[in-house]
Amino acid sequence: MTRILVTRSAEDAARTAERLAALGHDSCLAPVTRIVPTGDPAPAMPYDALIVTSAHAADALADLDRQKPVFAVGEHTAEVVRAEGFSRISVADGDAVSLSRLIREQLPPGLVLLHVTARHHKEEPALSLRRAGFTVVQWEAYEAQAVEALPEAAVEALRTGQIGAALHYSRRSADLVVRLVEEAGPASSLRAFPHFCLSADVAAPLLAVGAEVRTAEDPSEDALLRLLDPPR
Repeated sequence: MTRILVTRSAEDAARTAERLAALGHDSCLAPVTRIVPTGDPAPAMPYDALIVTSAHAADALADLDRQKPVFAVGEHTAEVVRAEGFSRISVADGDAVSLSRLIREQLPPGLVLLHVTARHHKEEPALSLRRAGFTVVQWEAYEAQAVEALPEAAVEALRTGQIGAALHYSRRSADLVVRLVEEAGPASSLRAFPHFCLSADVAAPLLAVGAEVRTAEDPSEDALLRLLDPPR
């Protein structure tokens, strides 16, 4: 049994831990961010459809128009949107590229899309949608706030060589892992095990400190977990 370091925010980390357990792995949970509302008000301008790229947007959806069509990045996000009372939901394949493609296939250019997103977000899907003629209004309704330190149990596991691998889902969280581990002391411990990353961008901070990195074949958790147990 391999013990896997999981540094996602608490709710996401708990779901990942369940999947790892089903694969026969133990988890060391060490969230480096906590999800909090930003307090920014929703844009007042009218919109034609919603884009939701994370289940963390759930609370922000409470006061939005449930008659509007919603484009969700993946099935887990779609489940959260349904639970908030929305019914006109189209679901992409779990990444921004497929989400942008889905919207461009189903909607005509020129419409206004409200993207409920995080304070720290990537350019996609907004960039390609704007290039295709859509107006994308981004509401930064929540943020992944950095924690002050790693849990002591995680620091001890790193210090004593108990971690066999780590999973990384975002460039920002990988940056935070590097910083927090360096502050806790055992900086060299990051080079003691492989780091499985959702993309080359996510891997960059770990490569910079000399860690062993492997990148998923596509930006999905399924692909990331396949790196732990590759098909024979």
